[in-house]
Amino acid sequence: MKKVCWPYFDPEFDSLAERIYGPTCRVCIDNESLEDCTMVKIDSVNKQGLLLEVVQVLTDMNLTISKGYISSDAGWFMDVFHVKDEHGNKLTDQKVINYIQQVINAIGATRETPKAKARASKLVQSEHPRERTAIEMTGKDRPGLFSEISAALADLHCNILEAHAWSHNARLACVAYISDQSTNTPIDDHRLAIIEDHLTTVLRGNTSPNPSGDCTNYQQEVKTAGLPEGREGTVTNVERRLHQLMLSVRDFDRPMMSLGSGGDEDGRKASVLIESCDEKGYSIVTVQCKDRRRLMFDTVCTLTDMQYVIFHASIDSHEGYAFQEYFIRHIDGCALNTESEKERVVKCLEAAIERRVCEGVRVELCANNRVGLLSDITRVLRENGLVVVRADIATHGGKAVNAFYVRDISGNDVDMEFVESVKREMGPIELAVRNEKILIRPTSPDHRSRFSIGDMLKSQIERISHNFVTIK
Repeated sequence: MKKVCWPYFDPEFDSLAERIYGPTCRVCIDNESLEDCTMVKIDSVNKQGLLLEVVQVLTDMNLTISKGYISSDAGWFMDVFHVKDEHGNKLTDQKVINYIQQVINAIGATRETPKAKARASKLVQSEHPRERTAIEMTGKDRPGLFSEISAALADLHCNILEAHAWSHNARLACVAYISDQSTNTPIDDHRLAIIEDHLTTVLRGNTSPNPSGDCTNYQQEVKTAGLPEGREGTVTNVERRLHQLMLSVRDFDRPMMSLGSGGDEDGRKASVLIESCDEKGYSIVTVQCKDRRRLMFDTVCTLTDMQYVIFHASIDSHEGYAFQEYFIRHIDGCALNTESEKERVVKCLEAAIERRVCEGVRVELCANNRVGLLSDITRVLRENGLVVVRADIATHGGKAVNAFYVRDISGNDVDMEFVESVKREMGPIELAVRNEKILIRPTSPDHRSRFSIGDMLKSQIERISHNFVTIK
């Protein structure tokens, strides 16, 4: 019998490169250099999507990014972020600092060793346990649709443990986590098929053309499916998935009835410009709009999912306005060469910024959780002429915490006293109401000094060209 020899693999070989060359990712949290914010410095071997994952970690910790400088050319990723906590202060909690360092180190690791995988999966794990089933829905939006979805799931004996819904430009995207009402276990495949068919019927509704004459295909396109798994087996970030779903139903195309309406509709648009940097082969994307939390996540997420690579960027915020500048190429290495491609990027970025911005009233409700609670609450809102334009539903222990952005069905401002009166119809619940009417208005020409990679690059090119002409 022939003897078979197998090569020997040293179990410590995976860490040999790190011991020789040092770690592939370094994260430094600096609380000394600046008085009013914390600096997060990251040096790492670059890979596609790394910037988005880092920004996602910071935003998931409810941190506000006031400034940022990104450079990821030549295979290396170097970032500096100025961040504050949700109260506008420096990061002082050592547990939070350690968590940020550990998670970003795990994300930045390039050698996927069993030890690194185990560490990353433990740190960047999903917040959603396996006892729930994830479904997603997209389609044409209409007044009361979210209430109809909630009622349908209640009728199908499903417990809604968590749900997130966005409405924008007459499109709806919704991600919901449900379980079996009687067993609190995931939905089996047979029942899931029935639920999907029923929700498809609800979402399709009346497929006749709307009064504006808009008969585009997205009205009939309805999708209910399990969420795809992302990095390290974790569920794809829900907000990123909502962006992807909205992009899939082309919410960047405005309904015909809103075109040319002007006024407030135009005021909600951000200012997005695209220029070419022929000398370096980049396209320069400049975004100016009213600042808010998670703004950088929304723009970086959109560019990444549209298959663009961000090589350099500068982020700044001043007196409530944000300035963002991205140097990008398509993943195939090409810049944005056609006007149609530039126009599409501009529209998609404008839509990404607008999706999270809601004009109206934020209604927060807290009550003892029970099957059908969400259906009852949304029914009361609908019957009182209030339209849900965004919803975030969660359960904590035996409590249901619901947050809705609502507006009047006719488009008028919501009477705050009227919202308070609705509470009496909802029974014994805690209700908080906050008027959160936000408009994104294009910034006027800004004469203050700000850092721009584009301006710096152009000045260098002009200086080199001048020197060349002089020498010649």
